[in-house]
Amino acid sequence: MRPPSSSGIYVSRGVALLLAGLLIALLLVLVVLAALYGKSARVQPSQQDTVRVQEASSLPPGGWDQVPPTQRPGAGREPSVATTPQDWRPPEPWDQLRLPPWLVPLHYDLQLWPRLRPDDLPTPSLTFTGQVNITIRCTVATSRLLLHSLFLDYERVEVRGPLDRETRNATLGSMRVDDVWFPLHTQYMVLELGQALQPGSRYELYLSFSGKVLQEVTEGLFLNVYTDQGERRALIASQMEPTFARNVFPCFDEPALKATFNITIIHHPGYVALSNMPQLGQSEKVDVNGSKWTVTTFHTTPHMPTYLVALAVCDYDHVNRTERGKEIRVWARKDAIANGNADFALNITGPIFSFLEDLFNISYPLPKTDIIALTTFDNKAMENWGLLVFDESSLLLQPNDELTEKKALISSTVSHEIGHQWFGNLVTMSWWNNIWLNEGFASYFELGIINYFNPKLPKNEIFFSNFLHDVLREDHALESRAVSMKVDNLTETSEIIELFDLFTYSKGASMARMLSSFLSEHLFISALKSYLETFSYSNAEQDDLWRHFQMAIDKQTIIHLPATVKTIMDSWTYQSGFPVLTLNVSTGVMIQEPFYLEKVENQTLLSHNSTWIVPILWMKNGIIQSLAWLDKSSKIFPEMQLSDSDHDWVILNLNMTGYYRVNYDKLGWKKLNQQLENDPKAIPVIHRLQLMSDAFTLSKNNYIEIETALDLTKYLAEEDEIIVWCEVLVNLINRDLISDVNNYAIYPLLKKYLLKRLDSIWNIYSAIIRENVAALQDNYLALISLEKLFETACWLGLEDCLQLSKELFRKWMKHPENVIPHPIRSVVLCYGIALGSDKEWDFLLSVYNKTKKEEERIHLAYAMSCSKEPWILHRFMEYAITLPPSTFSEANVMEIVAASEVGRYVAKDFLVNNWPAVGKRYGAQSLVTLLCIIGRTINTDQQITELQQFFSNMLEEHQRIEVHAKLQAIKTENLENKKRNARMVEWLRKNT
Repeated sequence: MRPPSSSGIYVSRGVALLLAGLLIALLLVLVVLAALYGKSARVQPSQQDTVRVQEASSLPPGGWDQVPPTQRPGAGREPSVATTPQDWRPPEPWDQLRLPPWLVPLHYDLQLWPRLRPDDLPTPSLTFTGQVNITIRCTVATSRLLLHSLFLDYERVEVRGPLDRETRNATLGSMRVDDVWFPLHTQYMVLELGQALQPGSRYELYLSFSGKVLQEVTEGLFLNVYTDQGERRALIASQMEPTFARNVFPCFDEPALKATFNITIIHHPGYVALSNMPQLGQSEKVDVNGSKWTVTTFHTTPHMPTYLVALAVCDYDHVNRTERGKEIRVWARKDAIANGNADFALNITGPIFSFLEDLFNISYPLPKTDIIALTTFDNKAMENWGLLVFDESSLLLQPNDELTEKKALISSTVSHEIGHQWFGNLVTMSWWNNIWLNEGFASYFELGIINYFNPKLPKNEIFFSNFLHDVLREDHALESRAVSMKVDNLTETSEIIELFDLFTYSKGASMARMLSSFLSEHLFISALKSYLETFSYSNAEQDDLWRHFQMAIDKQTIIHLPATVKTIMDSWTYQSGFPVLTLNVSTGVMIQEPFYLEKVENQTLLSHNSTWIVPILWMKNGIIQSLAWLDKSSKIFPEMQLSDSDHDWVILNLNMTGYYRVNYDKLGWKKLNQQLENDPKAIPVIHRLQLMSDAFTLSKNNYIEIETALDLTKYLAEEDEIIVWCEVLVNLINRDLISDVNNYAIYPLLKKYLLKRLDSIWNIYSAIIRENVAALQDNYLALISLEKLFETACWLGLEDCLQLSKELFRKWMKHPENVIPHPIRSVVLCYGIALGSDKEWDFLLSVYNKTKKEEERIHLAYAMSCSKEPWILHRFMEYAITLPPSTFSEANVMEIVAASEVGRYVAKDFLVNNWPAVGKRYGAQSLVTLLCIIGRTINTDQQITELQQFFSNMLEEHQRIEVHAKLQAIKTENLENKKRNARMVEWLRKNT
C-alpha cells in the first residue's frame, strides 16, 4: 500500500457499512481511495477510558527500504481502515518530517521484554513486548498527539492527566482517546483525543506494545547468533541511531527532544542485561506459563535523545578496570575474554576518557562505561552513553594481530566513539542536517587522541591517508553534497540515514582541522570548551558553534580574520565541493575556482558563481610564512612572487590543513620539480605527498597537462618515504591500466622507467619482509602502503618480487603456522596462484572452505581468480554454479573471474554456454554487471554492438538499453584514457 496522501480522507468501516445500501457507487470509490492509505487502526474507548488497538497493518508501502520485506514486523496482516466523509482534512503536521512543537517529552519509564531463551535456539521468529510511560509537557492546546512509531502493534493506549505538579500523580483525570492511526510515510502515531491538552500542563502517555526482533539487519532491536565455547548461542542488542528507536518503542524520536529514561529489561535468568546506566536492582517475574524471568532495572539516565537509548541481553563474559573511580567493562564472547582479545581495548579506554576530560575540563558524567563486542554489527561501532556497541572486528585484538595496523584500527575506533561522549552525547546537534557536528569532530579528535598517545606518529600524513585522500577524490562542485544542509532540505526519513557518509565524517573532520589551523590549537580548544559547557545536556546548531569561536576571537588581539567565523566557515559547510587555488609565481596573482571532474572550458562561469574564504598557510624556500587569505575570486600576493633563482620555490597549503587543491603556473611547477631533483628532502614529506596528489588529480581532470605531473616523478630514485611512493603508484598505475590488454605500448616503457627508480625503496622493504617483518611494528605508514608497492613491483615483473611471492606462498603451504605478512598477504596469495599450478589452487580452495570470516573468504576468492590457466578458471566458475550456494556465498565468482586478466575471455564463453545456471544462481540482473566488466576495454561502437549481439539472447529489452548506456560511458572514458596514455607514452619515450 502507498503512504497516505496529503488529502487526509478517512472513511470509517461502521459508517461505510451503514451507507452501503444507499451509496454503493460512493463506497466503491472510497474503497479505491482507501487502498492509498497507510497503516490505520480503529480504536474503541472502553469503560475504563483505555484504548485497545485492533491489529492493523498494510502491505509494505513504497519507501520501506530500512528492512527487507520478509523481516518487517506486521508483514502479511490486513489493514483496518476507518474514516468518515466528514473527516476530510487538509495537509496536516503528520505530512511533515519533523514533529510539531506541541509536546515536549520530559521522562520515559520504559520496560522491554524480549522473549529470548537459551534453549530455544535457533529462533526463526523472536518477539518482544513493552510498555512505556512518557511524561510530556504541553506547549500548545491540542487534541491531536503525534509521536513516532514504526513496526509496532499496540494493546493499550492511555493519556493521563493533567498531572499534579507537586506529586506527579495523575490525580486530575484522564483524557478520552477516540482514534489512533499511523501515517507511515512519516512514521508517526497519531492519537485523536476527546478534548484538548492544555498549555503548561503535564500529562502521561501510557502505551503497551509489541514487535519483532530483527535477525538480518542490525537496526532497532536485533539478534546475533554465534558460537562460543563450542555451543550455539544468541544475544539481543539495540541500534537506535538515527531513527530506529521508533522501531522499538513509541517515542519522540528527534535529537532535540531530550529526556531522562528509567529503563527496565525483563530477560531469561541465564542472561545478563546491560543498558546506559548501572543496574539499580533485580527481581523475579513468573509468566503465564510458570516460567521465571529476571527483571533488571537501571538508574535514571541524564537528559539524552532517543537515539542513544541502548540495551543488550547476552551470555557474555567481561574484563574490567577502574579509571578515576568509574568502572569500565568490556564484554565479549567467553572464548574471546579467556584468550585476552579484549585486553587491549580495555587498557586504552580509560586513558582516552581521562585525556578528553582534561582537554575539555569537563568530566564524563556517567558512573560507568560498558563496551560490548557483537559478532555482527553493520555499523561497526556506536557511541551510546554508557553502553558502547562495537563489531568484534573493530574492538578485539586477535593473537596474530600484533602489527600496528590492527591496533591503530581499534585505537581510532575506540577514540572516535569516546569522542562522541562529548560531541553528540553531552552536546547534541539540534537536527540531523548538522550531524557533522557529531561525526566530524569525533573523527577529528580520534586522530588527535592517537597522536597524543603516540607522538612519533606523523599526524599530517596519517590524516591525509585516513581522511583527506578519499574525500578529495569524491568531492566536487556539481554532484556531491555540502557538509551541512539547510533545515528544510531534508524531507524523507531515508535522507537522514544517507547523511552518514564520507562527507559527514571525513569532510567534517577536515573542516574542524582547517578551523584549528588558522585559529591556533589553543584558541580552538578554548572555544570548544565554552561551547561544550554552554550546551551540556542540551542541543546546538552550527551557528552556536561559530558564535563561541567568534567569542574566543573577540577576546584576544593576536589573530585577525578577514570576516566573522560564521561567514568564513559557512562558505565551506554550505557549499558542495572545494576550490582549486592557482598561483602565478611571476605575478603573484592567485585565483580560485571550483574543482570539477573532467573540467571543460568556461565551466566555472556556467555552473558555479560562489567563492570560498580560503585560509592560506604556506612556505617559501622551506620557511613558513604568515597566514594569508583569499576572500575573493582573485587577488595579488606580491610576497609569493619568485625570482629566477633555481632555489626559489613556494608551496601553498602548509601541512595540507586547508580543504583545497593547489595549482601553479608552469614556472611554479618547474621550480618545484627542480627542487625535488636537487634536494627533495628540503620539501617536507607531507608536501611531497601533496604535490603528487594534487598534480595527478589536476592533470586527470584537465587543469594541467599530464606531463607536468610526470615531471615530478623524475626524482623518485631518491624517495625513501613509502607513503609518497604509494600515492604516485595509486595515481599512475590504476586498475584500468593493469587490466587493459591494449597497454602493450605503455607497459614496457613504464616498466623500464619505474623499475629503475623503484630499486632502492624495494630493497629496503623486501629485506625487512625476509629478515624481520616485526620491524614494521611501529611504522603505520609502511603498513598501509606496502601492499601497493609490492603489487606494482610484481606487476612490473620484478624478478625478486615474483620469487619472494613464490617463497612465502610455498612456505605457508608446507607450514600454515608461517603466516604470510598481513600487509602483503593479498598480493602474495594472488601471485602464488598466478605462478603456480592446480596444486596451489586446490590448496587455497581447501583453506577457503575452512575459513569462517566473510572478509577473509572474499580475499581468498579473489586470489583464486589470479590463475593464468583458463581451465582452472573455467572449473572455478563451474564450482560456483554446481556446488551449494553457501560455498561461495560471500563472493560473486563470475564477476571476480571476469575482472581478471585471463578470466575475461573464459567468462565470456562460459556465460554463453551456462547462462541459465548463472542467472539462477546470481540473478538475471547480474548479467548487466558482467557484461560491463567483460567490456571494460571497449573503444568503439562496433565493439559495443558485437558484445551486445554476442549476449543478445540473454538480455531483456530493458537490460539491452541499460547495458548499451553503460558501455557507451565506458567507451567514452576509455577514449579519454587512451589520449592520456598516448601522451604518457610519448613522455616515457623521452625520459626513459
